[in-house]
Amino acid sequence: MDKTITTVLLIIAGVICSVFLFNSVYPMINRSSAAMVSMTDKIDDRMKSRIEIVHATGSSERSAIYIWVKNVGSTRIPTIKECDIFLGPEGNFIRIPHESTAGESYPRWSYNIENDIEWGIGATIRITVNYEVFPVSKTFFVKVVIPNGIAAEHYFSN
Repeated sequence: MDKTITTVLLIIAGVICSVFLFNSVYPMINRSSAAMVSMTDKIDDRMKSRIEIVHATGSSERSAIYIWVKNVGSTRIPTIKECDIFLGPEGNFIRIPHESTAGESYPRWSYNIENDIEWGIGATIRITVNYEVFPVSKTFFVKVVIPNGIAAEHYFSN
């Protein structure tokens, strides 16, 4: 009789331990698989995204710099306003805010899509960086970073 009670108690303890183990491990497996799926989506987005600065030039009469950037990747870039633009004389560049966040301050940038209605595959945007006082320099550096971290950089002379 003692062996039967001991066996029943050990079976109950084993079932309780199994349920406890399942309840603690299963949520971790779900979270890690969700994290893996999310990371896979981000990597896929980065692999499909590519931009290239086609041309850049300045216009001291208009206090502006124009930058043409082409989407050479295999996916659309939906949030152009969230791009980061770094621009300035060689060795002294700064991040330029988009006109929607710059308010009335200078410098600031805006964009026009040149050959499409969205920044899709093969489309080019023209970024216009407006200055209050045009920076005096012979060589400029520009770097465009799209929201997923893909970047293109270019040196140009004015």
